[in-house]
Amino acid sequence: MFVDRSESLVERLKRETRPIVVYGMGNGADKIFELCEKHGILITDIYASDEFVRGHSFRGMLVKKYSEICELYDDFVILLAFAVFRDDLMERVDRMAHEHTLLVPDTPLFGEDVFDYDYFEAHYDEIVKARDILCDDLSKSVFTDIVNAKLTGDYFLLRRCETERSEVFDNIIKLGTHERYVDLGAYDGDTITEFLAQTGGMYSKITAFEPDDKNRAKLEYKYASLDGLKVYPYASWSENTTLHFSGNGGRMSCLDEKGRDVEARALDSVVMNATYIKMDVEGAERETLNGCKRIITKNKPSLAVSAYHRAGDIFNLVLQIHELCPDYKIYLRHHKYVPAWETNVYAVDN
Repeated sequence: MFVDRSESLVERLKRETRPIVVYGMGNGADKIFELCEKHGILITDIYASDEFVRGHSFRGMLVKKYSEICELYDDFVILLAFAVFRDDLMERVDRMAHEHTLLVPDTPLFGEDVFDYDYFEAHYDEIVKARDILCDDLSKSVFTDIVNAKLTGDYFLLRRCETERSEVFDNIIKLGTHERYVDLGAYDGDTITEFLAQTGGMYSKITAFEPDDKNRAKLEYKYASLDGLKVYPYASWSENTTLHFSGNGGRMSCLDEKGRDVEARALDSVVMNATYIKMDVEGAERETLNGCKRIITKNKPSLAVSAYHRAGDIFNLVLQIHELCPDYKIYLRHHKYVPAWETNVYAVDN
């Protein structure tokens, strides 16, 4: 079911005799360099997409083009250092993965834990328990592929377990025309747009939390005339408190000790009931679920919860939702994204 240690990314790279090159720069590349340094793995070179190569360097290495790497080495191993979801970039990475060995190290967005083989062994019982809770064969298959991809960096495992978001609304969360929708981490309203498309614009109420000022302004401008929408400037949390938040108007705005003060609220203190809750709260999913205990146990709303921000989210969130409401049917799906972002837990009442 799960791979053994000899197949793990680190062990594989330790045995590698071909040059190892990093594709991409920035925070992801820094984490990959640190991982390789920790295990004595030599990175030979680095390259970027042609449109970003301007003669600059990264960690003392001249950043090259893919064509230059191909001229230098007959064959090599690529470590992907950034997220890919756009069709044009996915096609480019697909081509590279078929031309050479392309691996995707699993580096966490938040927290210090890394889903390596030691972490896997330490949490093995919880991982198996979470997989067994999932209620359909596809969920179990996706779960196994994601765990193995985290351990091995296997790009093709991630691609083969993708499903379209529409499949969720066709087969799992079947929305009606009187939903009371709560969007936690509403960004610029993209998932409100999705909700409206799925319901034909028919609903009872929409409540949105978005603490990033720029994102919230875009949302409010886009839906200024939408009836039944209430937008709050809150971060979602387990209790009502003040936290620190770093917002830059992008998707990665998050709670951050170095950020500005922001009001945080437990959903239970803001709304009385809900029929559908979506959570994409940049690593605060566990606390957010705890702040929804009353609504979850009383109303049993359908849930869509991001399960990729922290190393253990893929199993911890399944276990937490099951503990909060054992009646839920719990599913796992991975939508088109590399690395294993856009991996979500879905829960519906029996």
